[in-house]
Parts: sequence; structure tokens; C-alpha cells
Amino acid sequence: MKGGFAGKMLFVDLTKGSLKDEELSESIARNYIGGPALGARVLYNMMKPGVDPLGPDNVVGFITGALSGSGAFFSGRYTVVCKSPVTGGFNDGNSGGHFGPELKKAGYDAVFIRGVAKKPVYLWINDGKAEIRSAAKLWGMDVIEAEAALKQELGEPNLRSSLIGPAGEALSLMSCPVTDGHRVPARGGAGAVMGSKKFKGVVVRGTGKVPVADQARLNDVNKRITTALREGPNKPLMDVFKERGSGSFTADHVVAGQGPVKNWGGVGVIDFSEEKANRIAPATLDKYKVRKYFCANCPVGCGADYKVEGGRWPLGDTTRPEYETQGVFGFLCLNDNGEAVMKCNEICNRAGLDTISTGATVAWVIECYENGLLTSKDLDGIEAKWGNAEAIVALTEKIARAEGCGKTLALGSAAAAKKWGKGAEYLQVVRGIEPAMQDPKFAPMLARDYQCDPTPSRHVKGALLANTKLPRYVYTDTGDIDLWCTAYQELNNDAGLCLFIKFTGVPLTTQCDFIEATTGWTFDEKEQLEVGTRSIMMRQAFNVREGLKPADFVLPPRLVGEPPQNEGPLKGVQVDHKLLKRNFFKAIDWDLETGKPSLKSLKSFGMDDVAKDLYGETTKH
Repeated sequence: MKGGFAGKMLFVDLTKGSLKDEELSESIARNYIGGPALGARVLYNMMKPGVDPLGPDNVVGFITGALSGSGAFFSGRYTVVCKSPVTGGFNDGNSGGHFGPELKKAGYDAVFIRGVAKKPVYLWINDGKAEIRSAAKLWGMDVIEAEAALKQELGEPNLRSSLIGPAGEALSLMSCPVTDGHRVPARGGAGAVMGSKKFKGVVVRGTGKVPVADQARLNDVNKRITTALREGPNKPLMDVFKERGSGSFTADHVVAGQGPVKNWGGVGVIDFSEEKANRIAPATLDKYKVRKYFCANCPVGCGADYKVEGGRWPLGDTTRPEYETQGVFGFLCLNDNGEAVMKCNEICNRAGLDTISTGATVAWVIECYENGLLTSKDLDGIEAKWGNAEAIVALTEKIARAEGCGKTLALGSAAAAKKWGKGAEYLQVVRGIEPAMQDPKFAPMLARDYQCDPTPSRHVKGALLANTKLPRYVYTDTGDIDLWCTAYQELNNDAGLCLFIKFTGVPLTTQCDFIEATTGWTFDEKEQLEVGTRSIMMRQAFNVREGLKPADFVLPPRLVGEPPQNEGPLKGVQVDHKLLKRNFFKAIDWDLETGKPSLKSLKSFGMDDVAKDLYGETTKH
């Protein structure tokens, strides 16, 4: 390979205590690029269908992208993959920070972990040398404490890590690893998979240089992005984003109906005002701002470090909550106490919890409590009322410690409802996963994403882009543009690029420019669509082999206006999610009943082994 890749993957068996390097072939690298696509390809090969997600045969992978470590702007992402203990299907979580590029600089494109250790361990990778080390002293520490202890133990202040906290150790199905103390590849319970393996995480230091085929061209693409940020038509948007991050428009989202309120059952302008929304947003909370935070190779720096020394919850050094976190602990719970939102954010970051699922589970608890299905006795004395900041923080703490009612709630809202035998009518989940804080009634293509993506309820897929390319409430002939936008975002994730590069105003083909400059391959718009589509097909094939069908992924009625709201900005809106689904399945050539990619399409994408698995011995077409 000319550039971009280390050309090597590490396979670790914790049961055997073994480590093995394997070559990453150019054909696999070119067809799957990295991230969730490479992860799905490797897990499909390594795992038999039907394995216990919390058993030794599940595999968890930490995967870079083709652009990781290259210096390409916005290339700070990495992906964690596994079989989800929530959905029973493929799971991927995507995170920023500095871990991904560091892993590539340490000589590995990906690391895959299987088996179960006898005692807690972590993986230490130092410039191509890997070893399994005891994590006995780290077990029970939160992720920030653990990383600090590791820096001291290893004598390496510049290491990077992806670690679980107490939530993952307790097998919370909402748990996840954390990098840089607050950047999180969340959703789907990857933290519980790591905890079940007694695996604290991956710690890495890399000082190597990632080869770049055409450095001058890569520099030129970076300059184009810099020019767009300084002079382009999206400059006003990006200037705000630079200052206030993903929560820049929290109040606008609530007022417009983009942000769901009151466990998806309310109306923003009526149940949660613009004034209240601003109290939980950077417009107010940035009084605690100390400095900006930049992920690796980012020219924007949308994060921020805070210092909170007074008030009800003096946190000391902490970080600004992102939009999704503001939403779930704020307007989804009708909570306008910004300090409480920051406290919940800190609890989740330290414990290693997905804030979206955790906050949404709290919102579900509140609605159950308000309607008499749960009592304060069920909740260890907590009065779980709408907007009760103390109760919201207390429930989050219970979940983080898996203590009392939190032991059940740590499994997520759907599992808690099943265990307690009540509250199912108020669940807002797809295949057990609580959806993100982007309302499909405002952006209808999200309905297709939340329901049909192999990893459901995600907002970092292609729907947000598709909604900018189509009239909002037109449901006919959406399949091709939906597929293109989905493929674009798939490739973003596979290459290690941040979602927000598309907001800079540079052409969407900048993906191709970066990949060509870094790898030396020819990579045009045709390949952009092909590789992105292969990525989602590989993830779907994993689910089909597990026996999952489209009928297993059901949208909650509130998300799509069934029945429509009778007041507010989304009054009368009912999303034709069934037609959006049919359009997409037709465009990508999947069967509506089984979810299978067609035999013809599998063969055309070079997935002959998958075709054999899904269709038997006969693979001719």
C-alpha cells in the first residue's frame, strides 16, 4: 500500500493470553477503508452467528480509518465495534479525540479482542509493541482516575486511551468506553462487552509517522477547508460552532421542534420554552468556559473545558456537555437547570455511560412516575417529577453505580420495563436503543435511519444530510438520494472523518480528495458510492446472519407523529416512514421481508462468501 495505512492489525485472545499481528491486505483496505466497514468485515469472519454478546466468543474491535494520523483535517475519529448485548446485532460507536490517530501512529490500523481474562487486564501498545497487563489496581476506578494512574504507572504522560469505567465493569447495557475523559464511542453496550471480558481497555502511545502518498495535495485540501472556514458562505455558522460547539443552536432546536421534549410526548414551545432551553445551553453555561478543546487534526475545536467551583454541584474541572447530552438531561426531562445537566454529563463521562440512553432512560422513569406506574418506593425514595433537577441527578448517580433501582435502570429503559413488568407503553426505543435528540417529525429521513440502519436509533448516519437534499415532507422518489447520503456518511465514518466536515461548505467530494492524496489510489465519486454502500451492506449482512429481520426494528409512534401533534411547530405532521423505508430498500436492493441484500448486489460488491452464507451453495446470477 502506498499510504494511509499501517498495514497491520492486532488480534488479542484474553482467554489464551495471546497476541498476534496480521497483515491488512490492500484489497481489504481498499474495499472497506476502516471504521465500521472494516469492523463488520472482520467480525463477520471471526464470529459464528448466535454467540452470547457477553460471552467469550464476542469480539470487540478498535478501528482507525484510512485518514487517521495522516494530518487530514477532521480526521480524528475512531470506531468501536462488537455484537450488541442490547440489539443482538452489529454494533458500532464512533468517537473523536486523539486515540484513533495515536493507534495508527503506534503501528496498527485496528485491534480486535476476544475471550475472557481470568483477572482484569488492559492492553498496552507502545510504538508497535503490545502486551497484556494487569488492571487489578484500575478496576473500580472511573475513566479519568484510571488514565491518570496509567500515565503514572507507564511513565508516559502523552498516552491515549479508550477505557471503561465502573458502569462497564458492572455490565450496564448503556455503558461504553471513553477517550480523553469525555469523547465517547457510545450506544449499544460496548462497555458491557468489555466488562464481561474483564478488559479495562486499550492504552496506546505512538510516535511513528503515517505515510501519505501526496503530501502537497493533502496540504492543498486542508488549505481549501481553511479558506472555506475563513471566507466561505458557511463562515457565520462555523464561527458560532467554533465558539459554542454542538449545542450552539439548542434553543433553536427546541423552538423549531427538532429537539424532542417530555420523553417525546410534549411540544417545545409549550412544554419547554426558548428561555428554559437557553439555561441548559452554551449561551448560559459558557460562563464556566476555561479553554477550547480540539480533537486531533481539527481546525474548529468545537469542545470546551469548563471549571465549576460553586453552586449545588461544584465539579471542578469538567467539560461542556454536547447537544445530545443537553437534550436528554434537559428538555427531554423538562429540566432547565444547566448545572444539573453538567453534573449528569460528568457522572456519565467518569462512569463510562452513553449519555443519550442514560438521559432517555431517566425521562422514561419520570413519565412512568408521573403516571403512577412507578413510585418513590420503587425508586429508592426519589421523587421523579418532570424538571426535578435533584431527582434527575440522583437517578443518574444510581445508574452509574448500578445501585438500588439503578441496578435495573443500568440495563436501559426497555430492559427495565421488561424486568419490572410495567412502563412499556412509555418506551421510546428501536430494538432496545433510545433514539437521539433529533426529531424525525422535523427531519423525516431520520425515521428511516433510526429504524433501518443496522445499528438503530443513530443520528450520525446519512439522514441529516439527506434532509438537506430533499423537500422536507416529500416521501416519493427518496431512495436514491437517501442511499447516496447514507453512503457518504458511511465513508466518512470508515475514513475516520468527523460528521461536521460537511458543514464547512467544501464539496462533499472532499472525501475523495483526501483519500486519493493520502493513499495514492484513484478514488472518484463512483467509488465513493460503492465503498460507502458496501459498508452498510456488510453491517446489514451481519444482522441478517444473526436472524434479525426488518420487522424486529419498530419505530415508536411518537417519533413519527402517530397520532400527529395538535399544536406547536410540528402540528399535523405525520411521517410516512413506511414509504421512506420501501424507497431505501428498493434503492439499495434489500428484501423488505428478510432484510437480505440481493444475491446480485452481494456478488457485484465482491461479497461472495456472504452470498454463500445467506443464499446457500448456489451463488450464480
